[in-house]
Amino acid sequence: MSFNVRYPAKSDGANVWENRRDLLVDTIRKHAPDIMGTQELFHLQGEYIVAKLPEMAWIGVSRRGNREDEHMGVFYRKDSLELLTSGNFWLSETPDQPGSISWNMSLPRMVTWGEFRDKRTKRTFFFYNTHFAHRREDNQARVESAKLLAERVRKVASGATVILTGDFNTDAGSDPYRTLTEVLQDSYSAVSAPKGPVGTFHGFDGTPGKTRIDWILFRGQVKPVSVETITTNADGRYPSDHFPVLTVFDWTKQ
Repeated sequence: MSFNVRYPAKSDGANVWENRRDLLVDTIRKHAPDIMGTQELFHLQGEYIVAKLPEMAWIGVSRRGNREDEHMGVFYRKDSLELLTSGNFWLSETPDQPGSISWNMSLPRMVTWGEFRDKRTKRTFFFYNTHFAHRREDNQARVESAKLLAERVRKVASGATVILTGDFNTDAGSDPYRTLTEVLQDSYSAVSAPKGPVGTFHGFDGTPGKTRIDWILFRGQVKPVSVETITTNADGRYPSDHFPVLTVFDWTKQ
């Protein structure tokens, strides 16, 4: 699952975190992803999710390199996955420097990643999660971010399975998308009949935007069997201003 959970902004009025957090937890519980990449996650939100879903654990630091500000939190089910290694890097010209900013971005942007072992099959895979720059004028920053991320994926051992989740703040088909799909496939395009709306941002009103900005990409020994843009709500109250996206993968035969 890829889920931009919307940070706890007091300006959200009726959609403040406290009013939607249990619906968000229920949405995760209902769909029970083995692993989930989140964006705009604050530490208090991550702790709330795992307190309510104790079968899950999470990793990540904030884009400032601490617990203050937004995290690219990666959540996983402890009964099905084992975390082997993990780390973070920043989408900048100095990617190993926490909080670093390049390409005229207004905020630090980053990637949290982990290597996991599937306890059922004993196979391993790498999972990356990110959130690209959001402003209209950040197109070049998104292009450079995609180049950096694609290069990191290329360095992963040949044949290793990689899954990437994120809010890329640009439509499928854009330059950053083309850069990333040179090294990864789009699960949405790989299934015959994706479920739910194409647009993934809705601004809390449930009306899908025109662009698909939340993606789940992959390579390696997995095959996507279904993709769904999830529109769960409770009487018009939504868990976030983005719809979460869920891809079900099946391990391919070795």
